[in-house]
Amino acid sequence: MKRRLVVVALVLLSVVELVHGDGWRWAPGSRPHSVTITEFGAVGDGKTLNTLPFQNAVFYARSFTDKGGAQLYVPKGRWLTGSFNLTSHLTLFLEEEAVIIGTKDPSQWPIVEPLPSYGQGLDLPGPRHRSLINGYNLSDVVITGNNGVIDGQGSVWWDWLHSHELNHSRPHIVEFLHSEEVVISNLTFLNSPAWSIHPVYCSNVKVHNVTIKTSLDAPLTDGIVPDSCSNVCIEDSSISVGHDAISLKSGWDNYGISFGRPTSDIHISRVDLQASSGAALAIGSEMSGGISDIHVDHIRIGSSSKGISFRTTPGRGGYIAEVVVADVVMDSVHLAIEFTGNWSSHPDDHFDPSFLPVIDKITLKNMEGTNISVAGVLSGIEGDPFSAICLSNLNFSIADSAPSSAWTCSNVHGYSELVLPKPCSELHDTSTNSSICFSLSSYSALAVL
Repeated sequence: MKRRLVVVALVLLSVVELVHGDGWRWAPGSRPHSVTITEFGAVGDGKTLNTLPFQNAVFYARSFTDKGGAQLYVPKGRWLTGSFNLTSHLTLFLEEEAVIIGTKDPSQWPIVEPLPSYGQGLDLPGPRHRSLINGYNLSDVVITGNNGVIDGQGSVWWDWLHSHELNHSRPHIVEFLHSEEVVISNLTFLNSPAWSIHPVYCSNVKVHNVTIKTSLDAPLTDGIVPDSCSNVCIEDSSISVGHDAISLKSGWDNYGISFGRPTSDIHISRVDLQASSGAALAIGSEMSGGISDIHVDHIRIGSSSKGISFRTTPGRGGYIAEVVVADVVMDSVHLAIEFTGNWSSHPDDHFDPSFLPVIDKITLKNMEGTNISVAGVLSGIEGDPFSAICLSNLNFSIADSAPSSAWTCSNVHGYSELVLPKPCSELHDTSTNSSICFSLSSYSALAVL
């Protein structure tokens, strides 16, 4: 009992630091009740399946929803489980050396309908596997710990994808839908079958001090994917994955346009990113609900295929606008900056190619890179050029083995100053000047969420 009281106190202290340390606007309440997963018959031997104990523990914690909420404590051990749901006013706390392990048995990952803003799963048409840890229509949920681990054991799913043996799209590790006031902190996420942390249709989400890793050859394994969300803060974290480290999305073609929920008010700061085959920071290509008011600063990108990538295609509709990315350090990145209007994947044949996206008012400033192969490839859409692409104070050291052209541009207009190597002429457009480029001072309100 004494140990549990100490753990509860530590959880509350960590939550207070999240709130008062950076001025974030929401503070989860204290948890006057606490239960341990072993009280529900769980065995932490890495072999015993604990899906039912986790489900029963959350069901019991639900009885405290109107009494201040509860904490579910996971002690040291290896806790094998299938998919389970969380409840509102709950803290899931993983002690040091506690490891929640996703089972390799696909029957323990139930089948659910595709997201309405996508129309199909990540990999295949039709339904998808539910994620390991889920929240639906919840409020005030914390997943945290003393650097505990959540391991999705994704290699079997990666093999099934490679061998075309999947019957339904792969699951993620953590997914919240239609939820608000969510904190994920002080944990390590390993080997996700697909994406590690996926808040979708959520608001007031903070991801703080997490480590995310997958094998660098793991297919389409993204790190953190805010999707049709608002007021999201990602800070002080390290992500190394096979595809995109952080990816902002808002729905796919007609499905995203019809659903109509944008991603907005996103703040990303002090993160280390590695993306072996994707981009460290990707915006799109599924952006049909719109993406705007994005502020990214103080990020480090190393050993990645791409640094910062903006993606769309005809048929997407939507917009990417009012984005500031600043104070970036890159090393050993093949393509530092990418804008592409031909990311041509579609969920089905029912898209309308006349639905053209708007890409406007994107500022990239204060960046330096070493051992860069290509500074930038900026390719908009013919008849629908990307506008107000603003570059300021960029200095990329191009690798000796790099192609002769550091920049390639088409169907874009923008402004540049203090950029080396010198960018292409489209970024010296006389109709675009610094007065219409967004500055960091415009986003001072975003720095304190």
